[in-house]
Amino acid sequence: QQRDKLKQYQKRISLNLERERALARQLLNGGKKEKAMLLLKKKRYQEQLLDKTENQISNLERMVQDIEFTQIEMKVIEGLKIGNECLNKMHQVMSIEEVERIIGETQDAVEYQRQIDEILAGSLTEEDEDAILEELNAITQEQMELPEVPSEPLPEKISEATSVKNRPKPELVAAS
Repeated sequence: QQRDKLKQYQKRISLNLERERALARQLLNGGKKEKAMLLLKKKRYQEQLLDKTENQISNLERMVQDIEFTQIEMKVIEGLKIGNECLNKMHQVMSIEEVERIIGETQDAVEYQRQIDEILAGSLTEEDEDAILEELNAITQEQMELPEVPSEPLPEKISEATSVKNRPKPELVAAS
Protein backbone atom coordinates (compact mmCIF):
# COMPACT_ATOMS: atom_id res chain seq x y z
CA GLN A 1 0.00 0.00 0.00
CA GLN A 2 2.79 2.34 0.92
CA ARG A 3 4.51 1.66 -2.41
CA ASP A 4 1.33 2.48 -4.31
CA LYS A 5 0.88 5.74 -2.35
CA LEU A 6 4.46 6.72 -3.13
CA LYS A 7 3.95 6.06 -6.85
CA GLN A 8 0.85 8.26 -6.82
CA TYR A 9 2.86 10.96 -5.07
CA GLN A 10 5.55 10.61 -7.77
CA LYS A 11 3.00 11.12 -10.52
CA ARG A 12 1.63 14.23 -8.80
CA ILE A 13 5.12 15.74 -8.43
CA SER A 14 5.98 14.92 -12.07
CA LEU A 15 2.87 16.74 -13.27
CA ASN A 16 3.75 19.74 -11.04
CA LEU A 17 7.29 19.79 -12.47
CA GLU A 18 5.98 20.02 -16.03
CA ARG A 19 3.55 22.83 -15.10
CA GLU A 20 6.24 24.79 -13.25
CA ARG A 21 8.69 24.45 -16.16
CA ALA A 22 6.06 25.80 -18.54
CA LEU A 23 5.24 28.63 -16.09
CA ALA A 24 8.97 29.47 -15.71
CA ARG A 25 9.24 29.87 -19.52
CA GLN A 26 6.26 32.17 -19.53
CA LEU A 27 7.78 34.26 -16.74
CA LEU A 28 11.11 34.49 -18.61
CA ASN A 29 9.34 35.53 -21.76
CA GLY A 30 7.42 38.11 -19.73
CA GLY A 31 10.69 39.55 -18.31
CA LYS A 32 10.16 38.32 -14.75
CA LYS A 33 13.50 36.65 -14.22
CA GLU A 34 13.41 36.64 -10.39
CA LYS A 35 10.03 34.91 -10.24
CA ALA A 36 11.20 32.39 -12.86
CA MET A 37 14.31 31.78 -10.72
CA LEU A 38 12.20 31.21 -7.62
CA LEU A 39 9.97 28.83 -9.55
CA LEU A 40 13.01 26.87 -10.82
CA LYS A 41 14.32 26.58 -7.22
CA LYS A 42 10.96 25.17 -6.20
CA LYS A 43 11.15 22.80 -9.19
CA ARG A 44 14.63 21.69 -8.14
CA TYR A 45 13.40 20.99 -4.60
CA GLN A 46 10.55 18.88 -5.97
CA GLU A 47 13.00 16.94 -8.17
CA GLN A 48 14.98 16.12 -5.03
CA LEU A 49 11.75 14.97 -3.39
CA LEU A 50 11.12 12.82 -6.44
CA ASP A 51 14.58 11.21 -6.06
CA LYS A 52 13.91 10.55 -2.36
CA THR A 53 10.57 9.02 -3.25
CA GLU A 54 12.25 6.78 -5.81
CA ASN A 55 14.73 5.60 -3.14
CA GLN A 56 11.89 4.91 -0.73
CA ILE A 57 10.04 2.89 -3.37
CA SER A 58 13.24 0.93 -3.99
CA ASN A 59 13.60 0.26 -0.27
CA LEU A 60 9.96 -0.83 -0.01
CA GLU A 61 10.30 -3.20 -2.97
CA ARG A 62 13.45 -4.69 -1.46
CA MET A 63 11.61 -5.11 1.84
CA VAL A 64 8.68 -6.84 0.08
CA GLN A 65 11.11 -9.21 -1.63
CA ASP A 66 12.79 -9.94 1.72
CA ILE A 67 9.41 -10.64 3.31
CA GLU A 68 8.41 -12.98 0.47
CA PHE A 69 11.74 -14.80 0.70
CA THR A 70 11.35 -15.10 4.48
CA GLN A 71 7.90 -16.62 3.96
CA ILE A 72 9.42 -19.18 1.60
CA GLU A 73 12.14 -19.92 4.14
CA MET A 74 9.45 -20.43 6.79
CA LYS A 75 7.69 -22.95 4.55
CA VAL A 76 10.98 -24.79 4.01
CA ILE A 77 11.64 -24.83 7.77
CA GLU A 78 8.10 -26.12 8.38
CA GLY A 79 8.72 -28.87 5.82
CA LEU A 80 12.00 -29.77 7.52
CA LYS A 81 10.23 -29.83 10.87
CA ILE A 82 7.54 -32.21 9.57
CA GLY A 83 10.22 -34.40 7.95
CA ASN A 84 12.17 -34.50 11.20
CA GLU A 85 9.04 -35.53 13.11
CA CYS A 86 8.44 -38.34 10.59
CA LEU A 87 12.02 -39.53 10.98
CA ASN A 88 11.69 -39.50 14.78
CA LYS A 89 8.49 -41.57 14.57
CA MET A 90 10.23 -44.04 12.25
CA HIS A 91 13.17 -44.25 14.65
CA GLN A 92 10.78 -44.99 17.52
CA VAL A 93 9.25 -47.85 15.52
CA MET A 94 12.62 -49.22 14.43
CA SER A 95 15.27 -49.02 17.13
CA ILE A 96 18.99 -49.50 16.52
CA GLU A 97 18.90 -52.77 18.46
CA GLU A 98 16.09 -54.03 16.22
CA VAL A 99 18.02 -53.10 13.07
CA GLU A 100 21.19 -54.77 14.40
CA ARG A 101 19.17 -57.90 15.28
CA ILE A 102 17.66 -58.06 11.78
CA ILE A 103 21.07 -57.51 10.16
CA GLY A 104 22.56 -60.25 12.37
CA GLU A 105 19.78 -62.68 11.45
CA THR A 106 20.26 -61.85 7.78
CA GLN A 107 24.00 -62.46 8.03
CA ASP A 108 23.38 -65.78 9.81
CA ALA A 109 20.94 -66.82 7.08
CA VAL A 110 23.44 -65.84 4.37
CA GLU A 111 26.18 -67.84 6.12
CA TYR A 112 23.87 -70.86 6.46
CA GLN A 113 22.96 -70.64 2.76
CA ARG A 114 26.65 -70.41 1.87
CA GLN A 115 27.32 -73.61 3.84
CA ILE A 116 24.49 -75.35 2.00
CA ASP A 117 25.89 -74.15 -1.32
CA GLU A 118 29.34 -75.49 -0.40
CA ILE A 119 27.90 -78.87 0.52
CA LEU A 120 25.97 -79.07 -2.73
CA ALA A 121 28.94 -77.86 -4.75
CA GLY A 122 31.01 -80.92 -3.87
CA SER A 123 32.82 -80.23 -0.67
CA LEU A 124 31.65 -83.62 0.67
CA THR A 125 34.08 -86.30 1.80
CA GLU A 126 34.38 -89.61 -0.04
CA GLU A 127 32.45 -91.36 2.71
CA ASP A 128 29.62 -88.87 2.33
CA GLU A 129 29.58 -89.34 -1.43
CA ASP A 130 29.58 -93.14 -1.07
CA ALA A 131 26.71 -92.94 1.40
CA ILE A 132 24.80 -90.65 -0.96
CA LEU A 133 25.36 -93.02 -3.91
CA GLU A 134 24.18 -96.00 -1.85
CA GLU A 135 21.08 -94.13 -0.77
CA LEU A 136 20.42 -93.09 -4.38
CA ASN A 137 20.76 -96.71 -5.55
CA ALA A 138 18.42 -97.91 -2.82
CA ILE A 139 15.83 -95.30 -3.78
CA THR A 140 16.06 -96.15 -7.48
CA GLN A 141 15.76 -99.87 -6.72
CA GLU A 142 12.63 -99.23 -4.69
CA GLN A 143 11.05 -97.11 -7.39
CA MET A 144 11.90 -99.30 -10.36
CA GLU A 145 10.22 -102.62 -10.92
CA LEU A 146 12.35 -104.44 -13.42
CA PRO A 147 10.74 -107.04 -15.74
CA GLU A 148 11.75 -110.63 -15.28
CA VAL A 149 14.67 -111.81 -17.32
CA PRO A 150 13.71 -114.53 -19.86
CA SER A 151 15.30 -117.88 -19.21
CA GLU A 152 15.29 -119.00 -22.88
CA PRO A 153 18.42 -118.52 -24.94
CA LEU A 154 18.50 -115.64 -27.37
CA PRO A 155 18.15 -116.44 -31.12
CA GLU A 156 21.25 -116.20 -33.18
CA LYS A 157 21.67 -113.04 -35.07
CA ILE A 158 22.00 -113.07 -38.82
CA SER A 159 24.87 -110.96 -39.95
CA GLU A 160 24.06 -108.03 -42.12
CA ALA A 161 26.91 -108.67 -44.51
CA THR A 162 25.38 -111.94 -45.75
CA SER A 163 21.89 -110.47 -46.16
CA VAL A 164 23.23 -107.66 -48.37
CA LYS A 165 25.09 -110.09 -50.63
CA ASN A 166 21.99 -112.15 -51.29
CA ARG A 167 19.97 -109.22 -52.63
CA PRO A 168 19.77 -108.78 -56.41
CA LYS A 169 21.55 -105.74 -57.80
CA PRO A 170 19.29 -103.15 -59.45
CA GLU A 171 19.82 -102.59 -63.16
CA LEU A 172 20.83 -99.24 -64.42
CA VAL A 173 18.84 -97.93 -67.39
CA ALA A 174 19.95 -94.97 -69.46
CA ALA A 175 17.46 -92.20 -69.83
CA SER A 176 16.52 -91.24 -73.36
